[in-house]
Amino acid sequence: MIKNGKGGGNTKTGLIFEGKTDLATFLNGQPGYSVNDGVVFYNGEMVARIFKKHAFYRYLREIGVEWEKIISKKLLPDDSIFVIINNTLFIIECKYQQVAGSVDEKLQTCDFKRKQYQKLMAQVNIDVEYIYLLADWFKNPEYKDVLDYIISMRCHYYFEYIPLSKLGLPVPPSTEKE
Repeated sequence: MIKNGKGGGNTKTGLIFEGKTDLATFLNGQPGYSVNDGVVFYNGEMVARIFKKHAFYRYLREIGVEWEKIISKKLLPDDSIFVIINNTLFIIECKYQQVAGSVDEKLQTCDFKRKQYQKLMAQVNIDVEYIYLLADWFKNPEYKDVLDYIISMRCHYYFEYIPLSKLGLPVPPSTEKE
């Protein structure tokens, strides 16, 4: 990947999160990974936890965070993963589009949403990263300003995939012959 989410994939790892499936399904298909009820294992060791939508708030309750006292309205992540080794929660919002529409403006909300998630995780000292997983549609030149804005707000975006290394997850050794 080229800096700031622009560019092609890293063919050496070749392990990507396809936007056409959810993160748990993708990880379950990777060598050494298994996901059981949202808990991610790599070679038998717990490395992360995955939360979709309301499951994120069940996790907050589990770790003693009373979200209602911190933010005024629930934000429901498309996908999120807490990676234990780097103590970071990655919020992943998937945006797919084939024609211009309301998603255009939704991309401009990343700073607000990132800050809301940061408020939720501050009392448990967990870092937050906010990532858009975008369809190739958003490579159109008319999105340049919005994509630049996303980066300027310390958020990230990727087209069609997110490399495991970006999430801080172990990358299984290649099974391909060199």
